[in-house]
Amino acid sequence: MLIGYRRAQLALQKGEEDLAREALKRRKSYAENASSLKAQLDQQKSVVENLVSNTRLLESKIAEAKQKKDTLKARAQSAKTATKVSEMLGNVNTSGALSAFEKMEEKVMTMESQAEALGQLGADDLEGKFAMLETTSVDDDLAQMRKELSGRSLKGELPPGRAAASKSGSPFRDTEIEKELNELRKKAKEY
Repeated sequence: MLIGYRRAQLALQKGEEDLAREALKRRKSYAENASSLKAQLDQQKSVVENLVSNTRLLESKIAEAKQKKDTLKARAQSAKTATKVSEMLGNVNTSGALSAFEKMEEKVMTMESQAEALGQLGADDLEGKFAMLETTSVDDDLAQMRKELSGRSLKGELPPGRAAASKSGSPFRDTEIEKELNELRKKAKEY
C-alpha cells in the first residue's frame, strides 16, 4: 500500500494531479480488497479449524466404534463357545461315564482275583509236591515198622521213598479242579 501512496506523491510533485488521484483510488481499492480477502481468510481459517476438529472427533469415534466392535465380537465368540461347551456337557451322560468306570474297576478286580487264585493254585500244587516228598504214606510207615521189628533196619537209613504218583502226577489233583484252573489260565491270558 505504501507503493501506491509514494506514486501519488511523486505524481503530485510533478504536477500530475489526475495521476496522483488515480494512484490513490487504486491504493484505496487495493486496501478494501485486501481487507475483504483478510476477512475471508480469517473465516476460512475458522472453517478449516472446525473441519480439523470435527475430523479428529470423527476419527476418535471411529476408533471407539472399532474397539466396541472387537469387544462385541469377542463376547459373541465367548458366548458361542460357552454354548457349545454347555451342549457338550448336556449330552454327556455322567451316570453312564461313572457306570463305565465302575465296570472297568470290577473287571480289574476280577482280573486281580483270578491272578491271585492262579498264584495260590500254583503255590498249593507246589506245596503239595513238597508235602508228598516230606511225608511218608501209611504203607511206608507199616513197612518201616516191620523192618524194625524184624531187626533189619539199620541206624541212619532213610525210609524208602513213595511210589510213583497217579496218572495226573499229583495225588492232590482233581479233574474238576484242573478244568477250573485251565479256564482261569485262559481268562488270564485274554486280559
